[in-house]
Amino acid sequence: MVFFIIDAAATENRMKETTAHDTHHVADQLIKEILDGHYQPGDFIPKELDICRQSGLSRNVVRRHLATLVNGGIIERISGYGSRVREFSQWHILDPAVTDWITRFAGPHLEIQREILSFRLTVEPWVAMMAATSATARDLVAIEEAFEGMRRHHLDKDTTQHDHCDVSFHVAIYYATHNIVWSQLSHVLRPSIHLLVSQSNTRTLDPTHSLQSHHRLMDAIRMRQPDEACHSATAVLEDTARALNMDITPAPVPPHLPLNAQSVD
Repeated sequence: MVFFIIDAAATENRMKETTAHDTHHVADQLIKEILDGHYQPGDFIPKELDICRQSGLSRNVVRRHLATLVNGGIIERISGYGSRVREFSQWHILDPAVTDWITRFAGPHLEIQREILSFRLTVEPWVAMMAATSATARDLVAIEEAFEGMRRHHLDKDTTQHDHCDVSFHVAIYYATHNIVWSQLSHVLRPSIHLLVSQSNTRTLDPTHSLQSHHRLMDAIRMRQPDEACHSATAVLEDTARALNMDITPAPVPPHLPLNAQSVD
């Protein structure tokens, strides 16, 4: 077994960058360093006593912070050795605490972006199909209002308002399925969706084309066209992949599955 040798001085300097009175800074600082690549999967993070000395916090407080990382599947405790970073595939990616950390600290983490985008490419075309057959008038208003916000702000240099409306657009489509699992899952996915939206909207070379892709998706849902909604949702996410310079192939729609269902009036 290869053990990671901790650069104590460098770690101490990084830990001191945040203030000791912030009761969340230990977990936040460690997850930031993991996502920044300071600690790789298989590496051991500093021991509890070292963190206590560097942060000025009690051992009980530090232990609680480390427990949040354990509960999120990010680190594992190895008896007699300390805490080791787990493979990203073992993280509890849908845990709200983990998605919050990802949103705040994982902007440049390409593996995380790729995994989130791959998931969305597999799921959201189906969600759009369900929305096209199940959306009520109220759902359509929510989608249209979010799109209108995107239209107003799509050329802003500061993409904050556009990003907010973009995320609301996709969340509204999840709600329009009227499936309780998809609707609830949208709460969990929202930070992950925001991560990709903020990154892709900053990097896209053609924001008008992206807006048009969203418009086609909205129209397909509004016109009760599940096949077109599926293709349009895929096109929106392919735009995201191009903006992020990622080559990801969407999952094919199985030909034997029905694309149409009874609409909800």
